[in-house]
Amino acid sequence: MESIIQDPGMAGEGRRKIAWAAEHMPVLNEISEEFHREQSFAGLRIALSIHLEAKTAYLAQVLMRGGAQVAAMGSNPLSTQDEVCAALAASGATVFARHGCTSEEYERFLVHGLSISPHIIIDDGGDMLQLLHGRYKHLSADLIGGCEETTTGVLRLRARAEAGKLNFPMMTVNDGDCKHLFDNRYGTGQSVWDGILRTTNLVVAGQVAVVAGYGWCGRGVALRAKGLGARVIVAEVDPVKAIEAVMDGFEVMPMMRAAPLGDFFITVTGCKDVISTEHFPLLKDGAVLCNAGHFDVEVAVSKLRAYAAECWKARDNIEGFLLPGGRKVYLLAEGRLVNLAAADGHPAEIMDMSFALQALCVRHLALFGRQMKPGAYPVPREIDRRVAELKLRSGDVDIDTLSAEQVEYLAGWEG
Repeated sequence: MESIIQDPGMAGEGRRKIAWAAEHMPVLNEISEEFHREQSFAGLRIALSIHLEAKTAYLAQVLMRGGAQVAAMGSNPLSTQDEVCAALAASGATVFARHGCTSEEYERFLVHGLSISPHIIIDDGGDMLQLLHGRYKHLSADLIGGCEETTTGVLRLRARAEAGKLNFPMMTVNDGDCKHLFDNRYGTGQSVWDGILRTTNLVVAGQVAVVAGYGWCGRGVALRAKGLGARVIVAEVDPVKAIEAVMDGFEVMPMMRAAPLGDFFITVTGCKDVISTEHFPLLKDGAVLCNAGHFDVEVAVSKLRAYAAECWKARDNIEGFLLPGGRKVYLLAEGRLVNLAAADGHPAEIMDMSFALQALCVRHLALFGRQMKPGAYPVPREIDRRVAELKLRSGDVDIDTLSAEQVEYLAGWEG
């Protein structure tokens, strides 16, 4: 099947974007050379459902250099970059993605990609996983296993695994140290605010930022808000994470108490209706609602539209809502702008580690996946260590090593 993309003529701009990303991803570059020499994926078909932008396109090209046949689909229609899709298709991948496609087209594109009968999948949010356990189960006949790189997707596959309904091995790449400690905290933390600032053109200093969720992404969002001069309030349901936020210097309170105080609301929970009907009457005039979670469910958008007296386009990617009593609140890109801005805006140097981890996990599946039972598997410690070592080396950073005597001493304690 041929690629389905917006415009093949946009490939030139896409190539420039991919080249810029590759220039700032030294770890993935080194792994790419290794894959090329070894032809690590010769004869394998790999389907990717990812944010289709320059850095993820480069990951797909790295797998292709290792001999893989690649089908690539967007994991979020709003984050898909048509010029990158064109460049990726021109480089040999089969691409099914267009910016702003409908929900029906989105699923159809995923099915097209899965129709290659992949040996390995790289999922971003768990949509391919759902399809392969439902109506399109037959497309998993050749499947060895897959990788999931998002918090939301890992939650979905773990729930399936715990219920005994996961039919093949999946590696929880998001839980790897070189993913969540850096991508989630520093990548999301920076790019979320980059997306908000570019879209709203509003000042953050002196404002109140309410961050819902204090996982690794929430930590990063709160940290950057503090650096921008905001007063930060954290809403969290987990008592351990809540006390961590307190110890980190943030105010912690339920969303009902935070709702009247916030100027910016950023949801980073993976749960639904975090800001919903009970909160809308409490929001102050001018409040800005943003979702940094993978799915557009954290702000109850349909309930907000039903509650509002009027809705309008306030600015590109900003929808305005007139609430009872004359207050106005604003929603960024149907509750998904920050998620898509994060996809494009994640720094290449940070994603270098995430995608190196992803690539090495794919090779792990290629080597050992057929011996693995269905279930959710953590990233092997040696893969995390190797990515960290390569990243340190690329920055000319040296660290101490243990002597033989120290290793023996520590081994004695462990025994």
